Amino acid sequence: MNKKQRKMLIRILTTVVVLVVLAVAPVTGILQFVLYLLAYLVIGYDILGKAGRGILNRRVFDENFLMAVATLGAFALAIYNRSGDYVEAIAVMWFYQVGELFQSYAVGKSRRNISALMDIRPDYANLECEGRLTKVDPEEVEIGSVIVVQPGEKVPIDGVILEGVSSMNTSALTGESLPRDVKEGDEVISGCINMTGVLRIRTRKEFGESTVSKILELVENSSSRKSRSEDFIAKFARVYTPAVCYGALALAFVPPVVGLLLGTGAQWGTWVYRALTFLVISCPCALVISIPLSFFAGIGGASREGVLIKGSNYMETLSQVGCVVFDKTGTLTQGVFEVSGVHHNIMEEAKLLEYAALAECASSHPISKSLQKAYGGEIDRSRVTMIEEISGHGILAKVDGIPVAAGNTRLMEKLGIPFRECHTTGTIIHMAVDGTYAGHIVISDIIKPGSRDAISELKKAGVKKTVMLTGDTKKVAAQVASELDVDQVYSDLLPADKVSKVEELLAVQQKRQKLAFVGDGINDAPVLTRADIGIAMGAMGSDAAIEAADVVLMDDDPMQIAKAIRISRKCIRIVYQNIVFALVIKFGCLGLGAIGIANMWFAIFADVGVMIIAVLNAIRALRVHRL
Repeated sequence: MNKKQRKMLIRILTTVVVLVVLAVAPVTGILQFVLYLLAYLVIGYDILGKAGRGILNRRVFDENFLMAVATLGAFALAIYNRSGDYVEAIAVMWFYQVGELFQSYAVGKSRRNISALMDIRPDYANLECEGRLTKVDPEEVEIGSVIVVQPGEKVPIDGVILEGVSSMNTSALTGESLPRDVKEGDEVISGCINMTGVLRIRTRKEFGESTVSKILELVENSSSRKSRSEDFIAKFARVYTPAVCYGALALAFVPPVVGLLLGTGAQWGTWVYRALTFLVISCPCALVISIPLSFFAGIGGASREGVLIKGSNYMETLSQVGCVVFDKTGTLTQGVFEVSGVHHNIMEEAKLLEYAALAECASSHPISKSLQKAYGGEIDRSRVTMIEEISGHGILAKVDGIPVAAGNTRLMEKLGIPFRECHTTGTIIHMAVDGTYAGHIVISDIIKPGSRDAISELKKAGVKKTVMLTGDTKKVAAQVASELDVDQVYSDLLPADKVSKVEELLAVQQKRQKLAFVGDGINDAPVLTRADIGIAMGAMGSDAAIEAADVVLMDDDPMQIAKAIRISRKCIRIVYQNIVFALVIKFGCLGLGAIGIANMWFAIFADVGVMIIAVLNAIRALRVHRL
């Protein structure tokens, strides 16, 4: 409990003590009024202050104004009737403050959960300089510096391991409890905790551009992106609050005036009391507080599971997904390619692999890395000149001054070089050396173990259609789609073709169902942006993923996609439950208050009671672990 909450609790308890003393003490007259007024000011001075500032700033109609008018009116009625019953006015303010304290605690709990989850910002970095370690602020470390991470310390900045072997705790980023083993040459990202060995790391980003900074920025800014439900509530409150104020005013004056005209009596006290009750009932606290809290809790619960949702608007869209479109490589497959064959080669296999590896030496694509791995020799980049990458086709280069072409059938057709078809399933890299076809290399990708179950879980979650897009050949794509039970597959696609295909799918999508695209977040940024909702998977450390996607899954487990959708649907269900519950109770009680059935105590339940129930329901959005 923070300082503000403790102060409020003291005020609540003080008010209770004063009321108990006044109930048993023989105090009457002006002294009684002064003591009750003192209790009222103790519990309600901040509400009166906010109401006053709202009037001065021309923002009159809010819950503070409603509470101030209703309780001061109740005090005035007690004086007018000479009843000495000031408890109702104090009780309304007391219960309202109890509700506010409860709501503050609930929001604080949500924030603490997120803060604990995202407590990944490193406090320092051990900078190595001339053989000595200096503890510095991570923001002072430049790109290319060498830092040392001891066991138990957080990795402060993204980089590559120069020396050391260790296990990394990535749970704060991925929600995954199993450690990740790393060694020399592996990339590590900030926010992970080094568990065992000492690591020397060469940084490859500034702190402000590192993974930990990007994630913290994303979570901190998520509340600024409001959903349609939140916008509706904000607009509703702006219309609803003045409407009920004018309604209460009419209830206080119209019936008495009509009574005077008809000669049946004014009964001012009765109708003013009903109007004040009407005001207390009408406070929109349950909606104004619980709806943003539901989204805040949902985003926090998702973050704890390694699912980063950029805002409540994306949470709402994600809940409506009916079609999920996947990129293949790195999403449904591991993106770990291996050379599985060299066919129809007119030169030694090792020589053909050497030409392929050198031609592809400037590319970071997994296929290029697999060629370099299969070659196994040292890559001397000085032997390679005039490298030209043709998007969707392949690579042209000169190796030792000899023209080399490595790519798909489209590249061979473009160059006018006759080639041999391959009947083996896999990615086929056709090779031409000095203008002559030299053979082709077969590279196979590996399907992720959880991909098939992920597709099945999506269908159980209510997703109507799954689609796979790939630049691979029809044969390879069909085999992968068949193994995974994907509904539709489109192959031989260039990057621009994927955008066009997503647009076609969007055009035939059912009206209230949204389309999600799932990619690796690096090469698929245009498609991630074009879809109703873009999901970047396995994107730790990828700037493109965090920038282009609406949802970032912090590990490469495709099962997280179905979980993300379930989390969003649970959150939206809670939001709708609170909206319906609050409105039904509010309007029902407003009617009862207007006809005199509901008194001020009943009004307290309609206001504070409904708010507490709605807040309790909203907190359920944090509980997503077993979804």
